[in-house]
Amino acid sequence: MMTYLATMFRYTAWADLRTLAALRAAPAAHAEAVPLLAHLLAAEHIWLSRLEHRDPRHPVWPTLSLDECDALAAENASGYRDVVGRLGEQQLDEEIRYRTSQGQEWVTPILDILTQVITHGPYHRGQIARVIGRSGGVAVNTDFITFAREAPDA
Repeated sequence: MMTYLATMFRYTAWADLRTLAALRAAPAAHAEAVPLLAHLLAAEHIWLSRLEHRDPRHPVWPTLSLDECDALAAENASGYRDVVGRLGEQQLDEEIRYRTSQGQEWVTPILDILTQVITHGPYHRGQIARVIGRSGGVAVNTDFITFAREAPDA
């Protein structure tokens, strides 16, 4: 399970960076797509903050530039690599207590949080790809199988 999670977070980082690069190459898509990417990265950041028992620095829907998205993507990738690297399989059922952005208190197992992060990204990357394509840019493929075929040590 830990090897699988490490692979999925390498995939997540890879897909975030491919999306960022495609978006940089499609300025006509920025107005609609940058807020989606900022949200995706902020959500990753917020969940990471919860796992690390700290307050997040960004709201769920922040206003970020592409350079700020790039920095947050790198921070998230490093943070998840560290968190997953420290966890043992027996810790995946441990629960994290947190408050949502609406102030609701929840308790969620670590594995469910990690699964949320892994599965939330493809939804918004697909939205971004569609915006890029509609704006005349080249929508990038961020499918997992592409990562598995192309990325070193996938």
